[in-house]
Amino acid sequence: MVLLLIRHGKTAGNLERRYVGTTDESLCPKGILELKKRVYPSVDCVIASPMKRCVETARILFGIDVLVRICGGLREMDFGVFEYHNYEELNGDPMYQAWIDSGGTMAIPKGESREIFSRRCVRAFEEQVDQLIREKSADCRAAFVVHGGTIMAVMEQFGIPRKAYYDWQIKNGQALLLKMDPAEWIHGKKELTVVDRIV
Repeated sequence: MVLLLIRHGKTAGNLERRYVGTTDESLCPKGILELKKRVYPSVDCVIASPMKRCVETARILFGIDVLVRICGGLREMDFGVFEYHNYEELNGDPMYQAWIDSGGTMAIPKGESREIFSRRCVRAFEEQVDQLIREKSADCRAAFVVHGGTIMAVMEQFGIPRKAYYDWQIKNGQALLLKMDPAEWIHGKKELTVVDRIV
């Protein structure tokens, strides 16, 4: 089975390097233009975060008529009090500095910790892959149109070669092309082998 993990296109908040988590903003004109220039492999199924930026990306890349399965568990981290702020605005804030010093692992006030976020994303991804295995053939090709944080959480858990969370960062509109063995996945060997990186 071949899977594509695609990070959504750019939004206004991404251009301003803001923490865009629960803010449900659309793609910006630059993000739309960049996506229209990209070519991805064809797929049989598209699964997306419910956020506008992901659904819009899926429609641009795979056509407005494609059936997009929405999965709420794949949405981006809730950045709590840091939501839609950037480094320049947060610099000097003791809560922000404590979060940075923790390597981004501590719980964000009124938001999520990385552990809770990652657990949510991994569980949702597993459920979606299990459903694909039940419904589709072993040679199915599926795209997941999600967020940067979602991809990092999933790949830290399942990615081959093994890497740490932040080592799996990819830019807006980029993707990881992955191969997985449905039989091994069902029997507990849950691995996603990187075949290519689409940049």
